[in-house]
Amino acid sequence: MISSSLSTSRWILLMGLGLQGMVQAQLGDSVRQVIVARAATWNSNTAILQAYQRSSRRESWTPVFEQPVPVLLGRAGLAWGRGVFNPPQNGVPLKVEKDWRAPAGVFQLGILFGYADAAPAGSRWPYHQVGPLDAYVDDPNNPYYNQHVSIDPRNVPPWFEKQKMRLGDSAYKWMLEIRHNQKPVAPGYGSAIFFHVRRGPAKPSAGCTTMAVENLELLIRWLDPKASPHYVLLPQADYDYLRGSWHLP
Repeated sequence: MISSSLSTSRWILLMGLGLQGMVQAQLGDSVRQVIVARAATWNSNTAILQAYQRSSRRESWTPVFEQPVPVLLGRAGLAWGRGVFNPPQNGVPLKVEKDWRAPAGVFQLGILFGYADAAPAGSRWPYHQVGPLDAYVDDPNNPYYNQHVSIDPRNVPPWFEKQKMRLGDSAYKWMLEIRHNQKPVAPGYGSAIFFHVRRGPAKPSAGCTTMAVENLELLIRWLDPKASPHYVLLPQADYDYLRGSWHLP
């Protein structure tokens, strides 16, 4: 397990050495929506999520939901992900495949996948209905690793059965892609990370961020592609330390 006090002591060390430049990463000026989840520690598999918005880069962030939303994370906690930031050198490892940790950091959002004919009513987000030939690959040895691919029915590869997306699982009613390890894809550093429906109020995921279906649908309806929404996931102490330099809410 990652020591719950490790990140805090590392931040103190960084400050003492004058290495604050190592932790410079921030939301761009075009970002006007951000989803923030804060966990208690690096080993926590639960977090509290709030959405924030601003009308321009000059305005302050304001919370969207009346109350924060409880979410579940990977059952082993968190590890640094690969998103639109440089992971600080604080002794916390990078996420790898099958580590049961959720990727921490700052991430863009990708496609909304689902079983229904259309996205939740009122949604403006790009939507793809998952069909019988859709796959999302979690095998690091596959050339389509950490990618969505639609298979040619005339040439179904032998690996498809283990990688297909349409499983009839209610947890995958909606799957909003969290763009971890996609710019570029690095084999073995984690795949298929989504916001999706929780399997129960106390059942963590393999690395995704999950929540009650009504909260997920509320989030999906709120998202505006023109507002360049991003997702931030961090332990509370790390969030508090990085908040200013990363320009977080």
